[in-house]
Amino acid sequence: MTRPPKSLAATSPAKGPDWTPRHLAALLMANVALALGPWLVRLADTGPVAAGFWRLALALPVLAALALREPAAQRALRAGTLADRVGGGIFFAADLAAWHVGIEKTKLANASLFGNSGSVIIMAWGLVTARRTPRLLELAAIAAALAGAALLMGGSLEISHAHLIGDLFCLLAGFFYAFYILMLNSAREKLGQFSVLAVSTAASLPVMMGIALLRGEPILPQDWTPLLGLAFSSQLVGQGLLIYSLRHFTPLVIGLALLTQPAISASVGWLAFGETLTGLDVLGMVLLAAALAMAKAGDRK
Repeated sequence: MTRPPKSLAATSPAKGPDWTPRHLAALLMANVALALGPWLVRLADTGPVAAGFWRLALALPVLAALALREPAAQRALRAGTLADRVGGGIFFAADLAAWHVGIEKTKLANASLFGNSGSVIIMAWGLVTARRTPRLLELAAIAAALAGAALLMGGSLEISHAHLIGDLFCLLAGFFYAFYILMLNSAREKLGQFSVLAVSTAASLPVMMGIALLRGEPILPQDWTPLLGLAFSSQLVGQGLLIYSLRHFTPLVIGLALLTQPAISASVGWLAFGETLTGLDVLGMVLLAAALAMAKAGDRK
């Protein structure tokens, strides 16, 4: 959960054909870096929520330094946008906590897909609030998401009850992430991307620490390597490259690039933890990934 807020990436309108191979490479490298997040969470010798705390805490100084380089108007601490950024940070902490708990209980591929389900959830929420008849693409995305989720959860239940609980935690993370994006809708149009990220990240830290302490997790690691890798790959490289590249692509291309994450996570899960996928698992992944791509394709400012 390790991907950047869609609301932040959409600060500048997509320009379609102005991308270069450098931008495409940045987009793909960002998704590779984000896909390694679940593996690093499992390697950390802290609790899963504590690992999320350190991911944010170690990256915050760099985000703050980048925010200070933005124009003063983009760093303004207006009351309304500050409240939105703090509220968004609280929802992001809930998202990250639920996702990291789910990572330890289900397959890495499932965690990657369900953790990115915020796009479909936001689309469904938009249909409810708009009170209009859904378009064909939106209906197809919702149907594919439900079918894919059912197949993946059914496969998890066949393995163990714990795997199903892990899927549900990752799905809950996608729900929290959707609210995180909704909270930042107004701030993203007025402030710089790193200013929004820095404040929301700072607001997430006490919530993450509180959840980790309530769960009785070990906080201080003996080996800092996985946590430094997590902060660097997920919070700095992954989000940084996405912020750099997303403004050059349409939502459909962004959605298709996002589909590389579950494939990479599935490969890491197989190589590092012996996690295998059945035919129904693959079908469920394809359906849910297609739903995410269709939801991105239907995204509008």
